[in-house]
Amino acid sequence: MRLFRRCTRISILCLLAISVFTPVFLLSFRLKNLNTDASKDFVEDLSILKHRIDAQANSAVQQEEVEGLKGPHLVVYRDGDHGSLVSLDENDRRHKAEDVNLLQSNGTSYGGEEKNQRNLSEQKVSPSREKGCEKSKPEGVQHSRSIQSHLRRPLDEKVKEMKDKVIRAKAYLSFAPPDSNSHFVKEIKLRIKELERAMGDVTKDSGLSRRATQKMKAMDGTLLKASRIYPDCSAMVNTLRAMMYNAEEQLRSQRDRTSFLVQLAARTTPKGLHCLSMRLTTEYFDLQPEEREFPNQHKLQDPNLYHFAVFSDNVLACSVVVNSTVSTAKDPEKIVFHIVTDSLNLPAMSMWFLMNPPGKATIQIQSIDGFELLSIKYNEDQQKQKGLDPRYVSALNHLRFYLPDIFPSVNKIVFLDHDVVVRKDLTRLWHINIKGKVNGAVETCVEGEPSFRRMDMFINFTDPSVATRFDANTCTWAYGMNVFDLQEWRKRNLTALYHKYLELGSKRRLVKAGSLPLGWMTFYKHTHALDRTWHLLGLGYDSGVTRAQIEQAAVIHYDGVMKPWLDIGIQKYKSYWNRHVSYEHPYLQQCNLHE
Repeated sequence: MRLFRRCTRISILCLLAISVFTPVFLLSFRLKNLNTDASKDFVEDLSILKHRIDAQANSAVQQEEVEGLKGPHLVVYRDGDHGSLVSLDENDRRHKAEDVNLLQSNGTSYGGEEKNQRNLSEQKVSPSREKGCEKSKPEGVQHSRSIQSHLRRPLDEKVKEMKDKVIRAKAYLSFAPPDSNSHFVKEIKLRIKELERAMGDVTKDSGLSRRATQKMKAMDGTLLKASRIYPDCSAMVNTLRAMMYNAEEQLRSQRDRTSFLVQLAARTTPKGLHCLSMRLTTEYFDLQPEEREFPNQHKLQDPNLYHFAVFSDNVLACSVVVNSTVSTAKDPEKIVFHIVTDSLNLPAMSMWFLMNPPGKATIQIQSIDGFELLSIKYNEDQQKQKGLDPRYVSALNHLRFYLPDIFPSVNKIVFLDHDVVVRKDLTRLWHINIKGKVNGAVETCVEGEPSFRRMDMFINFTDPSVATRFDANTCTWAYGMNVFDLQEWRKRNLTALYHKYLELGSKRRLVKAGSLPLGWMTFYKHTHALDRTWHLLGLGYDSGVTRAQIEQAAVIHYDGVMKPWLDIGIQKYKSYWNRHVSYEHPYLQQCNLHE
């Protein structure tokens, strides 16, 4: 009996233990499975939670407005055309090669790390998406192109890939309804903001931080989700095409605006130069008549000295030409400078050189209004060229064709533009044999160089009178540093020839605006080619001029619109000009003129 009770008691306890521990065991097993399945979503929720405040505070990440994008004209592709999904004409293909490559990676063929990411997730992507995206290119073409892109990996591949991901994310964002505030929209906006912050202004992979790489991986996950939500590739292509077309239109507009502003800056006198001119003019009229005279005026007509001519209305530019020429000359006491300006700038120009005499050299300042006969002639010529750009019909610009009349006692003269800097002794030019020619100049007929010019670029060879007199293939030359034999000029009466071409040009259009094509016609077969090291062109428009070329040149020329005294001047070439400016001068300090 006792044994029976004992067995009964043990059975009851066993059943009680089973009823207690079985639910505990089942519950723990179920929780384990539940945690395993939800681990990814839990981590993801933690990430979203961590940045929720930032996401709300930076809701300024705007979604792309597809309605505002204007797409380009659509192109019908042939079956054999497996190129980019974005259509461009030939000119755009040349100028936008980099953008085309970027958009190609957006469409079907990804490169670098994104290709690896897609391969890792290939098994998870639905078959419908694979068919929708991969049909655009054959497998063999994709494989060969991916190998070529891998062999030609640029140094900034990761930076480009990050920008590519941002563009794709914005394209996906544009698919969402405008007022959508879903979890996906919040997440993709957050990823865009994070990746843009991580990139900053970096242009090379070496400048990227580890944080940027982490943000790119986070973006990969978001883009993978987006590709599942929007598996249709054609919608992505249309959006990217519209985005690219819109960006190109903005780029064209900015280029036009930049070109206009550069031209405007080139035609405008800087405030500092205007201030300097006004200060000098005021000081000049405070002088007594005898204080306005320059020394050594008896040398002005001496044909045995080295005579230089500069025609300009820019005080600071003239001072650089004079200072650089005198500082490099072996015999500065034999140098005579003839500066011709207009009546408005005559007082300022005179006062500057009275205050800053050019060492042992002799200087003469004249006004164009002082040549009464030439003024009459020029006014007639100007009437024949009415309607042209004022810069091209400037009296100072065309005064170079009257050199024998302006300097009747001089036999040889070197003409310098006001935007040059002299780096070597130019008195050696008087010892060069120009072989009976009138003009010695550096030629500009080497094809492929930025300074290349051809006569038919500026002269109308469709006119019979031009075609019979000139050869379009004749080598051209440059103004800026020219040596003129005034005796030969007078013998050939080339000034009269210049007037003849002006007369023909008044009846029908023979040349484009400017004195250069008229010079080519006037001195046709009367020009001797100087060695190219005498005169280096391009410092006012070509940033590719090397330091070695500058060191070899006797004269460097800032031809073009980017003059060294303007803010738009090419910065790396300004030092050659600035070293000849006395920026410590009180007037320059007061007018805020500095390096």
